[in-house]
Amino acid sequence: MIAQVLGKGRPLVVIHGFGVDHRIMLPLEDALDGSGWQRIYIDLPWAAGNADGDVTSANHVAQGALNDIYEHLGDRSFAVIGNSFGGMIARHIAHELRDQVLGLATLAGVFEPDHQERSLPRRLVVREDPAVLALAGQARNDYEEMTVVQSEATLKAFTRYALPGLRQANQAILERVAAEYALPVEPEIAHPAPFEAPSLHLFGRQDHVTGYEDGWKLRDHYVRGTFAVLDAAGHNAHLERPDLTAALVQDWLVRTSASAR
Repeated sequence: MIAQVLGKGRPLVVIHGFGVDHRIMLPLEDALDGSGWQRIYIDLPWAAGNADGDVTSANHVAQGALNDIYEHLGDRSFAVIGNSFGGMIARHIAHELRDQVLGLATLAGVFEPDHQERSLPRRLVVREDPAVLALAGQARNDYEEMTVVQSEATLKAFTRYALPGLRQANQAILERVAAEYALPVEPEIAHPAPFEAPSLHLFGRQDHVTGYEDGWKLRDHYVRGTFAVLDAAGHNAHLERPDLTAALVQDWLVRTSASAR
């Protein structure tokens, strides 16, 4: 599953969301490069070129990620950050390997796996720009579906970082995982002791896909957690609010490094 390793330093495992690949996380490089952390980008099973074609469920994805982390890092300590579905996998890893995990971050993370049970804000586009939609061409439907800030900058980011993974994803694998989308037990229930490593949980105020209320409910579990709900941000919050996302991720890494000493 390991797609790319960048930089040197303490290991930071980076996990993307559902239907895309690791490239959607590469905009974080502006915040991560020179941070003293080595970024280990994971491609989940539906990504092009992934050899794990027999995956059948979210639990299978999670176990595959755990196995790859062990093969690559052994008993070394590391931090983990995940986006959307990858946020759910990151939470699982952080709790299963709690003694090894230095910190946890989720970006627009899945906290309620049942789509029908999620607490979601109404669909709201904060900034509409018909000229940008016209520029989107064949990517328009995918871009318009997810984006709440329509601008040339968000279109460029979506086209460069999200669209390639969407276009190349293995749909058969996605359908199987979608049918078994939940983990057997939520990480915070399987391991109910408070999570004491530094954490960051960043949400989009206009995220109509995973929302923010379900994650906010777990604030007492993450006793060293920063919880941030960003206005003018949807499910691709890190593409729409890159500067603020970078600042929060950098703050989390500083806190994590300090706690690891």
